[in-house]
Amino acid sequence: MDKSEFFGRLYIVEKAKLNQMNLHAEHILPAIQIRVEQIICNRCGQKTAKKRGTLPNKQYFCPKCKILGRISTLNVLYTIPEPNKFTQNFNPLSWDGKLSLLQSQAAKELKHVVESKSSHLLWAVTGAGKTEMLFNALEYAILKKMRICIASPRVDVCNELFPRLKTSFKQVDILLLHGKQKQKYRYTQIVICTTHQLLNFHQAFDVLIIDEVDSFPFVNNRMLNHAVKVSRKKESALIFLTATPTKKLLADVRKKKLTFSYLPVRYHGHILPFPKVSIVRGWESKLRKQKLPHKMAKIIMKWSKANFPFLIFVPKISLLEKVYKTVRKYLVSDTRGTTVYANDPERIEKVTKLRKGELDFLITTTILERGVTFPNLNVLVLGAENKVFTKSSLVQIAGRVGRSSSRPFGDVFFLCQTSTRAVKGALREISFLNRKGRQLLK
Repeated sequence: MDKSEFFGRLYIVEKAKLNQMNLHAEHILPAIQIRVEQIICNRCGQKTAKKRGTLPNKQYFCPKCKILGRISTLNVLYTIPEPNKFTQNFNPLSWDGKLSLLQSQAAKELKHVVESKSSHLLWAVTGAGKTEMLFNALEYAILKKMRICIASPRVDVCNELFPRLKTSFKQVDILLLHGKQKQKYRYTQIVICTTHQLLNFHQAFDVLIIDEVDSFPFVNNRMLNHAVKVSRKKESALIFLTATPTKKLLADVRKKKLTFSYLPVRYHGHILPFPKVSIVRGWESKLRKQKLPHKMAKIIMKWSKANFPFLIFVPKISLLEKVYKTVRKYLVSDTRGTTVYANDPERIEKVTKLRKGELDFLITTTILERGVTFPNLNVLVLGAENKVFTKSSLVQIAGRVGRSSSRPFGDVFFLCQTSTRAVKGALREISFLNRKGRQLLK
């Protein structure tokens, strides 16, 4: 193994093999700390009752982070302090696009965050161009030989970010890390990864950016918030990106724990499409008879004839096939579509096919509520009253539409048996953002 693979990284080493490996003692950490009634994992920072983590012969393991590979008292953790051993790059940014005046202001603020190594929240509507607004800050960090990580709770967000960063920073080595891809780990200046992968790093990053910070499984997750703390250097920049900030994030802004940028306008200068809500009672009983509510049938037939791609969100995996088979009856015969969900082995391929125009629609769970961009898209939420559709997820779903400058508008429909607090909250938030956006555009 190359020595550089240990830089700022936690590696699990078997105690039995320590003598053969000739490792520096000062870089070795205990894997598990043993207390009177608990064990504490030094990778994920979580406490576990001894009884739950017991192994034979008075050994213990951490059940909280076993998804990353089992860690126990039979192991130690090895790391080499991050040396920032990167080749000087004097011209890292190959993107030749232009930012709007509003984007440029936010970009300037983000660069200052990196310079001052402070903590910051960027609240920008979906489609505002958050990634492009980061470029000046990233360029500065690369020039200063800082190590950078962009992490997101969602695999789809990471997969979307990776090619965009590769294109915009062609001379910079960038690594994509998540559990669904097989790229071997190597030492790079930029890492794009899921937030779970941060548990494998130790005081590695000078700049840590968390995209979609309000989304599952990161939000309110003690272990992943611990990962943010331990994966960044003690003096480092931390940037949170979101279109739907939590109450806690906004409270941290008020308490001056975070500085703040706000952008309620999309990159092409248009506001968000406003959802239309239709009360559709008994839609599940109609589905059992392989029929769609009249309103829904009318909408998707119109989309199919217009040849625009669309997403239909459903609240449960068990509904995917039923909705797909029923929807097919109402569409133009050559309309191509399929279903997709979080653990679908072909999830990445299906999303790519819709983006390339090889599919016309997807029936999906909330897995595609954020982090994916498709041109000319329309969206329908079936069963928007279900508790799986929170206020923020409905705002994010609406934000999939109108992201292209060639078609900065589109249809968003929420079909529900009753208008819930989440539905009303989403409409209020989009209305607020659009009002603020119109004021800026005057």
